[in-house]
Amino acid sequence: MRRNITAYGFLCGALICFAFFSWYPMVWEVVLSFQQTNFVDPPIWVGLENFVTVFEDAAFGPAWRNTVMFTVLALVFGYGVPFVVALVLNELRHARAYLRFVVYLPVMLPPAVGVLLFQWFYEPEYGLFNQILGFFRLPALDWLNSTDTALVSLVIVSTWMNLGTGTLIYLAALQTIPGELYEAAELDGAGVLKRIWHVTIPQTKLILLVMLLLQIVATMQVFIEPFLLTGGGPENSTVSVVYLMYQYAFNFGNINGGNALGVMLMIVLMVFSAVYLRVSREDKS
Repeated sequence: MRRNITAYGFLCGALICFAFFSWYPMVWEVVLSFQQTNFVDPPIWVGLENFVTVFEDAAFGPAWRNTVMFTVLALVFGYGVPFVVALVLNELRHARAYLRFVVYLPVMLPPAVGVLLFQWFYEPEYGLFNQILGFFRLPALDWLNSTDTALVSLVIVSTWMNLGTGTLIYLAALQTIPGELYEAAELDGAGVLKRIWHVTIPQTKLILLVMLLLQIVATMQVFIEPFLLTGGGPENSTVSVVYLMYQYAFNFGNINGGNALGVMLMIVLMVFSAVYLRVSREDKS
């Protein structure tokens, strides 16, 4: 204990921050989800009434469906693209530091700035994307106002804003792979794709599994993209679970309903994380 007293001191600071700013609000979220309160009068215990109210909301089903679809699409783009970019950067011999900075630059922008930048890109008449389509003689798209493209448009924004973090994490993992493994694979006649499949992916399997879990947990909580770009529209095609929570708390004046929805999302993510970690542990053994 005396030998590690300094380490315990630093650890206490982190524990205090987590206790006050993460765990304490989480506990109160669960408590408030079973109450009816306006923070002026004494709270009334209503049991599962808030959960029933949320479940019967017409936007409840679309919110979960959109959240799951957003997560799936974000995995296709936001999980795979950073790994491919990291593979390319890892093979470069010149300007690697400059390109790392360029890739990470969107992460340094405030999220609201990045989202509003894409709002101009998606502008139907003068936006950058439609100008590019026009250059190739392709019809313009109503990116944010069409139920066919709105959700995909949000995924593109999310992928661009978070590309740098995933790329740097993957790049750090790639640089720990011994070069002898690639040399041995080349001597055996393995091409680029076979070296990636038989050397790179097995050697980075742990970080790939961790990033998969973090990606799913983060994308299931998507909020800022629908909040700033679409307002959940058109026709509830981009409303997410967290955005619906926000609406209950700040637009509908039903903060307890928002807490009930938050508890549902928390339970789903906890169950998924537990199952995922269990399966990953069994796969390692």
